[in-house]
Amino acid sequence: MATKRKPLVGLALGSGGARGFAHIGVLKVLEAHGIKIDLLAGSSMGSLIAAVYANGIDPYMMGKLAMNLRRKHLVDLTVPSMGFVTGDKIKQLIQLLTHGKRIEELKIPLAIVATDIEIGERVVFREGPVDQAVRASISIPGIFVPERVDGRLLVDGGVIDRVPVTVLRDMGADIVIAVDVAQLDTSMKISSIFDVIVQTIDVMEREIFRSRILTADLVIRPDVGHYSSIAYSGVEEIIDRGESAATEHIERILEMIANWEANDNE
Repeated sequence: MATKRKPLVGLALGSGGARGFAHIGVLKVLEAHGIKIDLLAGSSMGSLIAAVYANGIDPYMMGKLAMNLRRKHLVDLTVPSMGFVTGDKIKQLIQLLTHGKRIEELKIPLAIVATDIEIGERVVFREGPVDQAVRASISIPGIFVPERVDGRLLVDGGVIDRVPVTVLRDMGADIVIAVDVAQLDTSMKISSIFDVIVQTIDVMEREIFRSRILTADLVIRPDVGHYSSIAYSGVEEIIDRGESAATEHIERILEMIANWEANDNE
């Protein structure tokens, strides 16, 4: 008698700056309900959370770390050439949290999405240094200096693929859960050049994303649109919002897994 196969569950974590801390809340709830994530993909902030989780860091510990993060830990300003922030500090932080590993050494298969700014092409990392790939993926154009990898100038993965659902399909996921922490239809107070840049990218990503999200089996949308994507305050509340949103979908996720198992093993 053939052994029943369980579905490969993929989780796509999207871009959204500080709003991406909601991903931690989602992971907490999935773990609490015994939902195993077999494949991960992330863009921008989603790539950072995905990489740390793929390295085996408990989401509760991730939450504690996030609540103690301050801008000084992440931001190293430079005289603008291609960005205000060099990104060296956050690269060092990523290296620390992932123990200097390569993507292919992580506990959960992971894909990290960045954008080749020179030719407008999506770049998907499935191997190589984690810190380099995540640093490329979080490089908000105009704010972070782009990361150069193998001769390619790379910026924020969200520019071309805000929530990398199709990447998980390419990886073999049977069930794809997407987490979208975008601003959606709420207004944001604009008070600095950073706000202008981030808001412009948010609007652009929103339009690109509308058609791609349709390929996900389920979309979790934490109510975090009114939080600034660049102000690292209210982290605990943002994580809580992720927990609340995920809790609302738990029954549906368990049902999808059960239905898949029943249909695939008939």
